[in-house]
Amino acid sequence: MPVEPIDLSLRTATTADLTEIAELYLATRAAAVPHMPPVADTPGDVRSWVSGWRLTGPGAREVWVAETDLGLVGFASLEADWLDGLYVGPDHQGTGVGSALLDVVRAQRPRGFGLWVFASNTPARAFYRRHGLIELEHTDGSGNQERSPDVRMVWPGNDPLAFLRAQVDAADAELAEVLARRLALTMAIQGHKEQAGADAGHAGRDREREQEIVARMARHAPGLPAELIAPVMEVVIGESLSAWEGAQR
Repeated sequence: MPVEPIDLSLRTATTADLTEIAELYLATRAAAVPHMPPVADTPGDVRSWVSGWRLTGPGAREVWVAETDLGLVGFASLEADWLDGLYVGPDHQGTGVGSALLDVVRAQRPRGFGLWVFASNTPARAFYRRHGLIELEHTDGSGNQERSPDVRMVWPGNDPLAFLRAQVDAADAELAEVLARRLALTMAIQGHKEQAGADAGHAGRDREREQEIVARMARHAPGLPAELIAPVMEVVIGESLSAWEGAQR
């Protein structure tokens, strides 16, 4: 049964806390299986990683700890506008420690912040949703060490519209770069097809490969169904081929 925290206090961490933070992290992650996958690193690697956290100076990690007369019972780690981790010891979960830490994080980042949570960690996702966070992105997990599907969540801050519009602007900038790169690749492929004497442009479209591309994209981004991706890729591929054909005239 969870133990009610006694005289809970919240403060910024010091380097003297890092050893205890590492042990708290390891214990919490171990107790969270199967909601969270096992830690990919060895315990030694985790201890070395945490001991190297820089807590002062430009670009330092900002770490807050929750403490009782029993010692540290939770911590939250922030890097810029990302909540890198919020962990509460197994014996103190459900006692308000996590909510207290999240309140501190929101106070420190009033304009909003983001975090990643494993898709399988339904208790954590429900906790964050109760506290006003929203889910923006689902992945297949290929970008994390555990290779486990995850979800990007955000707290949109005191001006949600401004925060979310800024997120759109950032996504649009990334999208523009990806589209430009894809166009360049399409143009290069068509040139090689032409040199090889194969059909290029619209005449050489491979509909089976295009279906495979859509299916692969849907697997990579589980929150984006194939039926939504397909019409977008129809335009992207079609316009790219038209651009190549136009350049040949």
